[in-house]
Amino acid sequence: MSPHNLTPENKLTRITGLLSRHDFHHMGTEIIRSNPDHQFAILVMDIANFKSVNVLCSRQKGDELLIYIADFLRNYWNGLALVSHFRADTFAMLIPFTDKQELADLALAIHDHIDAFDLPFKILPSIGICIAPSPDTPANNMCDYATMAMKSIKGKFYAKYAFFDESMFNQLLEEKQIENEIINGIKANQIQAYIQPKVDMRTREIVGGEALVRWLHPTAGVISPGRFIPILEKNGLIIEVDFVVWTQVFSWISDRLKAGKRVVPISINISRMHAYDPVFKDRLIRLSREYEVPPSLVILELTESAFLSNTSIMYKRMVELRDYGFSLSMDDFGTGYSTMTMLKDQPVNEVKIDKGFIDNIEDTHAQVILNNITSMLKQLNKKIIVEGVETPFQQDFLVEHDCYNAQGFLYHKPMPVAEYEKLLDS
Repeated sequence: MSPHNLTPENKLTRITGLLSRHDFHHMGTEIIRSNPDHQFAILVMDIANFKSVNVLCSRQKGDELLIYIADFLRNYWNGLALVSHFRADTFAMLIPFTDKQELADLALAIHDHIDAFDLPFKILPSIGICIAPSPDTPANNMCDYATMAMKSIKGKFYAKYAFFDESMFNQLLEEKQIENEIINGIKANQIQAYIQPKVDMRTREIVGGEALVRWLHPTAGVISPGRFIPILEKNGLIIEVDFVVWTQVFSWISDRLKAGKRVVPISINISRMHAYDPVFKDRLIRLSREYEVPPSLVILELTESAFLSNTSIMYKRMVELRDYGFSLSMDDFGTGYSTMTMLKDQPVNEVKIDKGFIDNIEDTHAQVILNNITSMLKQLNKKIIVEGVETPFQQDFLVEHDCYNAQGFLYHKPMPVAEYEKLLDS
């Protein structure tokens, strides 16, 4: 085969001399099946910040690191053990063992060897380990399980390896079940917007609301977003679920306007996955036009993570949406490491102060911090919403310091749109 005709995977194996992923899966499955008297495990290793080696050192240095790792792993390659180079910085090993501690010791030995490589900074290998539950278990399934264990600790300096266990397996089953059911849930109108009112704490008058997604499952009942949103963000389905909620909000506001009823701005959440959605801006503008809803009545809530990927593209889209008439809100202010940078650089109109800042508001240190935050936001002419107000003391302190708008269980929990509408009309 000509070097120019090599696949990316074959190019990797040409660099390190290890098995390709396909050969590893095929040969590994056969070895496990043919040796039922042995215990086998698969280790999958990935390096959290490998790209920095290529960028800060050189591509040649990155290749040297890959060869260095491959040469060490090759020492374990024998009749019943295999070593593979899956992709980039991902390696896999099939190895027989008699005691679980052997696997832990091997993972630590791999760490120590990589740590000895000459680099001006530290890299963090993460290793996931899956023990074959039976001789009939395919190697590719074990690789998936080991990868899941590896991802559970990737980038954590204090964790060097993790075993795939029953809790991870149950999590995997739940994720697959949610993935399989959510599409039908969308078609069956099970995805519904709930709204949590925003109030003026001085009068308790409703001044707005935040649309929150709920899954009204036919057998499991109301499923909170904490169970399914992280899973949908992994597979990208959150984009379609968000669009369902957005459409319901625009439709509801449109109906209120046509009926001549009171309307207040409603916030909708923008997932970080929309940074990868090229039509997300156009969808919002189309909804505004289709339902004849002024964009000023819809507030776009973004968390810090929405800007961590494709920063320049996301920033451009947000500026365009703001210029079109939408208001932008920064959610969970103060919980991320680059919040101040976002506040300086991003075009937000409103800031939502995270409830963590008021949970212990009786403490004088917490009061000083909150006072300075609100003072800074006022000087920047940002509208302030405080999340998670639950006690009269919190309310009184905030009002005394000129923070008037809030969400929290002291006033209202998230509720179905019909219930919110009755509350608004009353």
